Amino acid sequence: MESILLTAILVPLLGAFLVPVLGLYSSKIRNVFALVLVSLSLIASASLLGPVLSGKITTIFIPAIFGMDLIFSADALGVFMALTSTLLGIIIIFYSWGYINHFSNQNEYYYFVVLFLGAMAGLAYSHNLIFIYLFWEISAIACWRLIGFYREPQIVLKADKAFLITVFGALGMLLGFIILYTEYGSFDLRILQGMVAPNLAVLLIMFGIFSKSATLPFHTWLPDAGVAPSPVTALLHAAVLVKIGVFVFARVFVDGLTLEPLWGQVLPVVVAVSTVVAGGAALVEKDIKRIIAYSTVSQLAFIFLGLFTKSRLAVAGALLYILMHGLAKAGLFLCAGIVEHNLHTKDIRKMGGLIRTMPVTAFSFAFCALSVMGIPPFGGFFSKYMVIAGAAEGGNLWIAGTFIASAFLTILYLVRVFAVVFLGEPKLPEVKEGTSGMVWAVAILAGLSLLSGFLISYPNEFIQIAVRQMVGIE
Repeated sequence: MESILLTAILVPLLGAFLVPVLGLYSSKIRNVFALVLVSLSLIASASLLGPVLSGKITTIFIPAIFGMDLIFSADALGVFMALTSTLLGIIIIFYSWGYINHFSNQNEYYYFVVLFLGAMAGLAYSHNLIFIYLFWEISAIACWRLIGFYREPQIVLKADKAFLITVFGALGMLLGFIILYTEYGSFDLRILQGMVAPNLAVLLIMFGIFSKSATLPFHTWLPDAGVAPSPVTALLHAAVLVKIGVFVFARVFVDGLTLEPLWGQVLPVVVAVSTVVAGGAALVEKDIKRIIAYSTVSQLAFIFLGLFTKSRLAVAGALLYILMHGLAKAGLFLCAGIVEHNLHTKDIRKMGGLIRTMPVTAFSFAFCALSVMGIPPFGGFFSKYMVIAGAAEGGNLWIAGTFIASAFLTILYLVRVFAVVFLGEPKLPEVKEGTSGMVWAVAILAGLSLLSGFLISYPNEFIQIAVRQMVGIE
């Protein structure tokens, strides 16, 4: 099982370096190889499900100096996160075959996408704070290049903005980790479990977490990242990047250290403001990708709320939210990519009536939007209900009420987008569906968003195991 765990991490992480080499000989071989690398990582992580379900945690430990031990541990939380990111990564790579097949820098694109997913696998299984930081920064470098994929000056500036905000936040987080080391003499999260985190360390670590997960006031880079190709924005918003922050909070402060009671009062207020402000911004925005980006900022606050509440129901809802939001939000961005790819505009005021010529994209967008809204029987309903109900059970009634208001805002702005883009009279002639691969990708994500609601007991059963393994939950 240790070899399988290493396979899940090292195959995409090291295999990524072969992707551009193969691209020099054949673009088809390169594309398939990139898909195979991520698929092997998915299969390896899936192979770890059996031990996790039986209560066994596979661990690799290689000692080193100054507490920088290499520690990979396949617990339920890590396996869940690795499976979610690689599953979405496979669909996004498949979609990319049709989306970027006419650009010159495809070798770099596939290299960084695979490296990005390998870094996520490494982060998901890491139990040493220094290696969490290392994989965190690898993802930042990959995102910087992917956001600036088109290389136009204004686009490069926005990529630089994303890089600077997340990297400086990460440096603050690293300082927080160092404070923990000076306090307790270890970077090993297994040793740190149950220890009380110094307030200064918590503040610095939260700078990093909020900057990566685009939480107010560090949220501005994420809507600007919409200048990237749509499969990249789907990868950022759904599969890996912004979920890193919520995952690290779960790993460090839910499954690891203990927070002072003050943080349980302050942090929910921060994310409550973030969800409402982002929802309001989405309601007035005209750029389809920026609307969906603001939606991501708003929805991430629900995940944070569940983790901050620390009740079993709320934490389970937050983890389930990571999966359900990932499926649906990836679908929304990929549908927006098909629209932008064919209409050559992101302004929703120039769209209309697309359901007539893009029926699969339209219905896929609708299904994914219904899941993000939290409409039953879609999977997003269960996660959203569990988070809000858990917050209410914990006595945070006004916070729960704020998030209910945010849920109504979600319905308003997503219904508005669907109505403006897909209904009404067509404004542009001769608009067609995307390539078969692109259409299949969005249809699969839409189907999974619906199917996950009917089969909710299966992911929920595994998530309950993850919650039982985590310490510090009421």
